[in-house]
Amino acid sequence: MGKVYLMGVGPGDEELITLKAIRMLGKCTAVMYDRLASTSILKYLKADCLIYYCGKEPGCHYKTQDEINDMLVTLAKEGNIVGRIKGGDPFVFGRGGEEALALLHENIEFEVIPGITSPIAVLSYAGIPITHRGIAQSFHVFTAMSAEKLEIDWKAVASLGGTLVFMMGFKNLEKIAQNLIFNGKNKSTPCAVIMRGTTSKQKKVVGTLIDIIGKVQEAEISSPCIIVVGEVIQFNDQFNWYEKKPLFGKNICITRSKAQAKELREELIDLGAEVLEINSIEFKDTSINLEKCKGRLTGYDFITLTSVNGVNYFFDYLRDIKFDVRKLKAKVAAIGPATAKAIENRGVIPDIVAEHFVAESLFDKMRGYVKEYDKVLVPRSKDARPYLVEALRNIGCIVEEVFTYETICGKLRSDNEIENVDIIVFTSPSTVKNMIKMVGIETIQSKKAIAIGPITAKALIDVGVNPTICDVYSVEGVINKLLEM
Repeated sequence: MGKVYLMGVGPGDEELITLKAIRMLGKCTAVMYDRLASTSILKYLKADCLIYYCGKEPGCHYKTQDEINDMLVTLAKEGNIVGRIKGGDPFVFGRGGEEALALLHENIEFEVIPGITSPIAVLSYAGIPITHRGIAQSFHVFTAMSAEKLEIDWKAVASLGGTLVFMMGFKNLEKIAQNLIFNGKNKSTPCAVIMRGTTSKQKKVVGTLIDIIGKVQEAEISSPCIIVVGEVIQFNDQFNWYEKKPLFGKNICITRSKAQAKELREELIDLGAEVLEINSIEFKDTSINLEKCKGRLTGYDFITLTSVNGVNYFFDYLRDIKFDVRKLKAKVAAIGPATAKAIENRGVIPDIVAEHFVAESLFDKMRGYVKEYDKVLVPRSKDARPYLVEALRNIGCIVEEVFTYETICGKLRSDNEIENVDIIVFTSPSTVKNMIKMVGIETIQSKKAIAIGPITAKALIDVGVNPTICDVYSVEGVINKLLEM
């Protein structure tokens, strides 16, 4: 018998997930996730974890609640550690209680992992404090998905002080406003509707109970939304920190490997972007190929490293064979600042650093150092361009290239991962080729594209995509270009 974790992962911003939820996701062998949960959290799963989408669309349920309950029971009885992933909190109108009862009925062990709930987080991201001294000493949260059927005491609700929050009630906005006014709420009471709060698609409309319907229609607001009623709405401009970030509203897909994407991802999030990481490239370690030159490591004049991965596979091999890097007599050349930094992290200061992340730039730099008959070791990817090796040989160098790794196509975690992305950042021709395999050329053509340099740009142009090209071929260059767009 397995076990089920009923876990909330926050309302949309992937970083609002708790540390406990991340840890438990890493244990899961099967997960079931909802529409309102960010697909970005799937990266915390093990590679072989089974993934099931059971999101409920308004008016079109992918799975009924009974079907979800049955599936939870079945997966647990098969021996799985099951993560039932919900946006927000499982017990705040998340039907977590119904699922818990179904599990109890079958004597299946479960735990509840609370999540940051949308009435708190979405209002905060919209610049609205749910309470404020002297203005709102309480708040009240209602589900309004079926307002006409719910036994809501509108007279009592209308008489409440504090902040009123209605969840899942967008289609019933007019009924909510009318009922509050009819039962005594002043028609000029501030009212706000927040669409897809805490995400790049967040959109806020502010008005009063009497005019909010027209303003929402004009702004083309759609579900999912949260409706807020109360005087705290007056702060929405003053406290509006999230929407003022320079990259707010941009949903950006990074196509690099998880390890390489970390720096770029964090900087983009800090600037207000919503970031999706798609690991379009995975790596196969072939550094064993260095065995053939193990006995000559001290005899090279130059060691040329053309990527961060190349650095890591080369120095990891040296460590594994217990080779002391102090014995290297060669000058070390790096293709760009990121590669140079990776070399420095290994305790070696590169002698030659190309200004740009292209082979042509590195060769231009090296030709001021190398001479005829110099021995050059180039540990690199099997898929790398031959330009540098050929150029060095053409000026008389004795070049030994060793394929220390291969790039292979990554895998999507979910079919709808890229649906809401506006901009895709491509960092190599391999990311272009692999993304086409993973999501299709039509999807790529429907998004804006950024190429880290001209070689990557050419790969995009060849398939009918007109990219924006970075002026500096680095993380900084990508960020600067995004800020310009």
